Amino acid sequence: MSPPARIGLFGLLGSGNLGNDGSFEAVLGYLRTEHPDAALHVMCGGPEIVASRYGLETTALNWYRGEYRTASGPLSIAMKALGKLVDVVRTAAWVRRQDVVIVPGMGVLESTLPLRPWGFPYALLLLSASGRLVGTKVALVSVGANVSGHRATRTIIGWAARLAAFRSYRDEPSRDAMREMGVDVTRDHVYPDLAFALPVPSEPVYPGAVGVGVMAYYGGNDDRARADEIYQSYVDNVTRFVAKLVADGRQVRLFIGDQADRQVVTEIMTELGSPLISAADTSTLDELLRAMSAVETVVATRYHNVLCALKLAKPTLSIGYARKNDVLMTELGLGEFCQSAKEIDFDALVRQFTELESRADELSETLAKRGAEQARLLERQFSELSSAFLPMGVR
Repeated sequence: MSPPARIGLFGLLGSGNLGNDGSFEAVLGYLRTEHPDAALHVMCGGPEIVASRYGLETTALNWYRGEYRTASGPLSIAMKALGKLVDVVRTAAWVRRQDVVIVPGMGVLESTLPLRPWGFPYALLLLSASGRLVGTKVALVSVGANVSGHRATRTIIGWAARLAAFRSYRDEPSRDAMREMGVDVTRDHVYPDLAFALPVPSEPVYPGAVGVGVMAYYGGNDDRARADEIYQSYVDNVTRFVAKLVADGRQVRLFIGDQADRQVVTEIMTELGSPLISAADTSTLDELLRAMSAVETVVATRYHNVLCALKLAKPTLSIGYARKNDVLMTELGLGEFCQSAKEIDFDALVRQFTELESRADELSETLAKRGAEQARLLERQFSELSSAFLPMGVR
């Protein structure tokens, strides 16, 4: 009898981002159903949380735990530099112990938010290079990508993708971006975001309730000089919109997509102080889905807040921070209900929301049909993964 397959999962998991963890949960559900005997190991940013929450063996993504904090002096700079060298050996040793490593979704090939090339892009490059070196196949599954404007980031991300054995993307622009960066995408496919594979909860809906998904948004890599200005403008406009809903007697439920977003929730609730406003206490995408299922309509910024609303067939308005939001909304039939988080047009936002609610039944029906198709496509991808990488007796 062949030994069970050894499957590694890799990413910024357990680090407070609900979307990342939701993509992971979708793949974990697939593996536990289709490959229940497989030995699963996770290399991630929050090993203690992942181990506790999912009962899995974990390894820290980085040797130096302060990797994603800004260096504050010579010692921390030296420790980061040393960590880069130590992680070469650590990553290769971990990869060698796996038969295949899956990177479950996430925007691992993106640079739409502030990103340092020697942070996670470097970790991803170590993963792919280690896989090639030791003979372990690395699969980037339903990932997001864009063309970075920074040469070092673009180079590192390009090689990380190029060295992977399998690549699929969560939308067509992601595949186009990798093609533009010199990656041969001839055999790469586009499949939906992995979160569409998560189960849909059934919760009672509060009539007239509106969900508002907020984000601690400071712009992207090119906006560092005016990050605080962008943040304040975004929070002011969202607060103003929530205030209008409250003035109309509407119940408002605030949602986050990352633990960093809690500061925005606190600012809005402190500013308005209304009993009609509540905040959902969520730490997983499943909890977010359950909380969001109780509202009728959703206005959201983070990609996976928008995705959860669409998956639940909620009429949704996206105040997006990247093209991926607009692409997702268009694919699901709501392309006309988009705004830019960097430049919110408040009057247009109110008009769009009014139209959204007036067409709620029509839009919900469209979303239900297209959401079901997304789930079917992901079942096809999981079958492809099983056939390609996880047959009986993989080694």
